[in-house]
Amino acid sequence: MPSLTVRHESWPLRGSFAISRGSKTTAEVVVAELADGGARGRGECVPYAHYGESVEGVVATIEAMADALAGGLDREGLQEAMPAGGARNALDCALWDLEAKRAGRRAWSNAGLGEPAPLETAYTLSLDTAERMGAAAAENAHRPALKLKLAGEGDLERVGAVRAGAPDARLIVDANEGWTAAEFKRFAPALAELGVAMIEQPLPAGKDEALADLDRPVPVCADEACHGRTSLPALIGRYDMINIKLDKTGGLTEALALRAEAEAAGLGIMVGCMIGTSLSMAPATLVAQGVAVVDLDGPLLLAEDRPEGLVYRGSIVEPPSPRLWG
Repeated sequence: MPSLTVRHESWPLRGSFAISRGSKTTAEVVVAELADGGARGRGECVPYAHYGESVEGVVATIEAMADALAGGLDREGLQEAMPAGGARNALDCALWDLEAKRAGRRAWSNAGLGEPAPLETAYTLSLDTAERMGAAAAENAHRPALKLKLAGEGDLERVGAVRAGAPDARLIVDANEGWTAAEFKRFAPALAELGVAMIEQPLPAGKDEALADLDRPVPVCADEACHGRTSLPALIGRYDMINIKLDKTGGLTEALALRAEAEAAGLGIMVGCMIGTSLSMAPATLVAQGVAVVDLDGPLLLAEDRPEGLVYRGSIVEPPSPRLWG
């Protein structure tokens, strides 16, 4: 039976990264590692204060599962034993990795999926002044898709500056719950004129009922409002897409189930990430195959990634090697 170790790691960013709720200069991640004989499985999560998580709390929650894991708790049992969130994500992904290492077979095969192909990821521009975001867009104008962090007042100027700096890029905007319904009504038609392809989480989760009655000239994607499958019924009619993040679903197991159920409900799929290392991104590359929007650029925002990390060629990310995960 596997033995568990848990550790906190801090990874510096290439600079400050800001959204509507604040900024940071490091990625604080928690890694769960399961060892069984010569096999070792790893999973990484990013504790998120907005969801009531802390590094210390997530570490303690994972450590509390040591006896159950040593007693044979598997992925299926884990879904009932722990709530969705970062702690379960780290353990779920570590179990997927351990299963692959034990069997000598890739995780995508164990999941009944086809061999993953390279993905084209969006690249995120941090919230800043219109002038600085426009300059950042110009520096990244070679990238096919840019995601802009927005906040409310001044957002049309920010998007206009980015469009001028990167005239050919596909633009996605993310308000991180920072708009009012009145701002959405005012901004959305103008963003459509600027060629924006998607608006992510414009209104606060739980206070987004107005979206059902507003025109949506640009597709709207639920992020903070979407966690696992139980959140789907409230999203239908308000959103056109959902953003699947493993730290919200509580791992790859629920993420794959959420994708299937959301697609059956007619919702488009985006697969996103918190800012973490390639170990966080690797399981998400399986969920992201063939989806409308991929946002797995976390390692591109770090000063340095894991030595066995994902290979990025511009905005193209290759599937993970077995040395990294799965």
